Amino acid sequence: MMINGEVLVVDDTVTNLEVVSRVLEVAGCEVAVALDGDHALNLADSHPPDLILLDVKLPGISGFEICQQLKENPKTAHIPIILMTALSDPHSKVKGFEAGAVDYVTKPFHEKELLARVKTHLQIKHLNQELTSLVAARTTELQSTLCQLKESQIKLIENEKMSALGNLVAGVAHEINNPLGFIDGSINNAKHYVSDLIEHIELYQHAFPQGTAEIKENADYINLSFLTEDLLKLLLSMKDATGRMKEMSASLRHFSRSDIEYAVEANLHDGLDSTLLILKYRLKATEVRPAITVMRNYSDLPLIDCFPGQLNQVFMNILANTIDMFDEVAQENSKDYVQAYPQVITITTEVERDTAVIRIRDNGKGMSDAVQEKIFDRLFTTKAVGKGTGLGLAISYQIVVEKHGGQLDVFSELGEGSEFCIRLPYEM
Repeated sequence: MMINGEVLVVDDTVTNLEVVSRVLEVAGCEVAVALDGDHALNLADSHPPDLILLDVKLPGISGFEICQQLKENPKTAHIPIILMTALSDPHSKVKGFEAGAVDYVTKPFHEKELLARVKTHLQIKHLNQELTSLVAARTTELQSTLCQLKESQIKLIENEKMSALGNLVAGVAHEINNPLGFIDGSINNAKHYVSDLIEHIELYQHAFPQGTAEIKENADYINLSFLTEDLLKLLLSMKDATGRMKEMSASLRHFSRSDIEYAVEANLHDGLDSTLLILKYRLKATEVRPAITVMRNYSDLPLIDCFPGQLNQVFMNILANTIDMFDEVAQENSKDYVQAYPQVITITTEVERDTAVIRIRDNGKGMSDAVQEKIFDRLFTTKAVGKGTGLGLAISYQIVVEKHGGQLDVFSELGEGSEFCIRLPYEM
């Protein structure tokens, strides 16, 4: 099993360092070592590795505390950390995950298990880096194209922007599927291999129950009963993780769907969820404001005959404008005020007779009556020059009212937030 990557091993026992380092180096890794927490933090900060193997029990600060400090440092927060511990109780595992660890290896470790866990998390990290680079490159290309177009083409740009974003998302989902399919298939094979190996070991134990002293000693040393039980659980957890990634990929493809000339039945909740997934990075905390909380109050909505791709554009425009508003509030007020200010978007869906209703409400700064009167007008914007075209909500209004025969209204009071209400009729 060959592995590429730089790994920092942190353990106060020299023997453990030598054993782990030798195993990783034979597998192809570049290895750095640290005997205590301070040395580990300095090494990780000055030369961030691809992965860290961290002992829980260290002199001075514990592995849990080191893990937490690494996650609080922007330079090292992205590094996956695998804890090495003799503590196998659920409380210790949960504590490690809460501190920011992605996995754990129980001492005394098994060489193949250690390498499998290291390889898996290095692959995931490399895939995330490739995905981030791809998104950044495509986004930069899209932004460059938008800046070159004239004002007379702005409306076309707004539509093309959503189309390009859809293509980008579809491309990203496609790029994810190939390695994800390989990992998923490999896990399935690994499950069969492990099951066969365990059955084979059990046959030996049944045929030679007495065994030899050496075999018994090694079984105790590697904690054979725990290893055979936990290894299958690990593979099942990995299988669940790939399942969640497949769901994310499906959600991305749903958002990027291209509308055809006639309406089709669609689940509006899928459109809302996929749009929120696209905007997830913008909902996270920034240097000037805390994370934005999204509350979903979904009712049972029927499938609606609609143009789902265009409705996704409406959801995107409204939600992106709301996030922009929260960012503006953060720029206009002190950091202490903003940190204490709860920023919430509430999405509520319900059925009123033969109409599906979607309410997107925020607890932001609200709008004046004058702004509300013009909010859906073409080229009207409250944003600074260069930060808004004034077409997003105008096009949203056109999609809801003219394309779907519905209603798009806004209700707002200064200091009390705003609510956009989308009403879409359907045949019962």
